[in-house]
Amino acid sequence: MFRQLSGKVRYIGVDDLDCDLFESQYIVPEGISYNSYLVSDVRTAVLDTVDARKGEEWLNNLEEALEGRTPDYLVVHHMEPDHSAMIAELIERYREMKIVASAKAIQMMSQFFEGISLDGRTVAVKEGDVLDLGSHRLEFIAAPMVHWPEVVVSYDAADGTLYSADAFGKFGALGKCGFYGRDDDDWACEARRYYFNIVGKYGVQVKTLLGKLLRKSVKSIRPLHGPLLEDDLESYISLYDTWSSYRPETEGVFIACASIHGGTMEVARKIEEILRSKGVRTSLSDICRSDVAENVEDAFKYSGMILAASSYDGGLFTPMHEFLHRLQIKGYSNRTVGLVENGSWAPSAGRVMKEMLGTMKNVNVIEPLVTIRSRMKEQDMASIRELAENIVAALR
Repeated sequence: MFRQLSGKVRYIGVDDLDCDLFESQYIVPEGISYNSYLVSDVRTAVLDTVDARKGEEWLNNLEEALEGRTPDYLVVHHMEPDHSAMIAELIERYREMKIVASAKAIQMMSQFFEGISLDGRTVAVKEGDVLDLGSHRLEFIAAPMVHWPEVVVSYDAADGTLYSADAFGKFGALGKCGFYGRDDDDWACEARRYYFNIVGKYGVQVKTLLGKLLRKSVKSIRPLHGPLLEDDLESYISLYDTWSSYRPETEGVFIACASIHGGTMEVARKIEEILRSKGVRTSLSDICRSDVAENVEDAFKYSGMILAASSYDGGLFTPMHEFLHRLQIKGYSNRTVGLVENGSWAPSAGRVMKEMLGTMKNVNVIEPLVTIRSRMKEQDMASIRELAENIVAALR
C-alpha cells in the first residue's frame, strides 16, 4: 500500500519488524522503517529504494503508486544497502529510467552490483543542481559524511519539503512509533540513540548541513528512517544543533558501571545517592547488561559522567573498555568525568580509563580517582564524597 502525502507525492516505504539488529549491531525492539517516496508530476521520480529484506513488498507499493506510469528517474540520496538494494532490479525493469545521484554514489554502484550496466543511465548531480519534474523541482544539497561521503539531500520548494537522507532519522517502524513526528510519544529518545551511534561522529558535517538548511523555507522533513516531520520543526532542528555541537542536552550525571561481583556497583549506587541528595539529576546503568548504544546515547545526553569499573587482566573490565571505545570513535567531547576503580590486588582500571579518555577532545577528568579494594568500606567514604562534590562543583 502507498500513502498519499500531497497531490503528486506518495509514500511507498515499508516497515521491517523482523530485523533483530540494525546494521548487525543496534537492537531495534520496535523495528525499523525504510522510507521511500514517489513524485508523479510531468515527469516521475522514485526517491530511494529499500533494503532487500523488504524488496518485494516495496516493489508492490511502487507498482500500485505508479498507476501504470513508468518512472523517469530514480533519485539516490544515499548508497547504504538499506536504501539502495533494489537499484539493479529497477534498472532491469525500467530500461528508460535514469539514475540521479552524486558522482561518488554512481561510482559506488558497481561495488554493490557486479555486472550492472550504467552506460547512458546516470545523471551526476552536485550542490545547487536541480531536477525539474514539473511543478516539483528537487534542488540537491551536498551532505558528505552525513553519514557516508556520497550523500546528498534534496529540497523541493514547491511544498517546502526536505528529503533528508539519514539525517533526522530514528529507530522504530512507523506502524509502531507513528507515521508523523507528532504521533510519536518520544521521538527524541530513539532519534538520539540513532544519531549518536550512526551519525554522531560527523558533527561538523551535520552542522554544515544545518547551516545550509537555514537558507531554505523548510516546512517538512522526510527522512529515510522514522516518522515524517511536519510540526514544530524548530524543536527537531534545535536538537540536531545541540547534538552536532557536542553540547550536553541535559545537566546531570550519567553513571556507567561495569562490576564483576557487585562491589563496584555498590560504590556506583552510593555515588548516585550522594549526587541526588545534592539535587543532581542522574542516570545509572549496569553497562554489562544494558544496550551499549543506549549507554552511548546517555553519555552524550548528560553534561557529566562517572565511570566505575573493575580491573581485569591487568587492565580494564571488558564491558567498560568496549563502552569507552565506542565513545572514542563517536567523538565524545566537552564533558566532565569522574573515575572509580576496583581491584583486589593490583587496581589498573583507572589507569586505562584515563588513557582512553585522554584521546577524547576537551574531556575534563576530575580528581580524586577513587580506588576500592574489593568492597566499599567506611575508610573509602571520604574520597567517594569528595569525588561527588567535585563533579557537582565542576558542573555548576
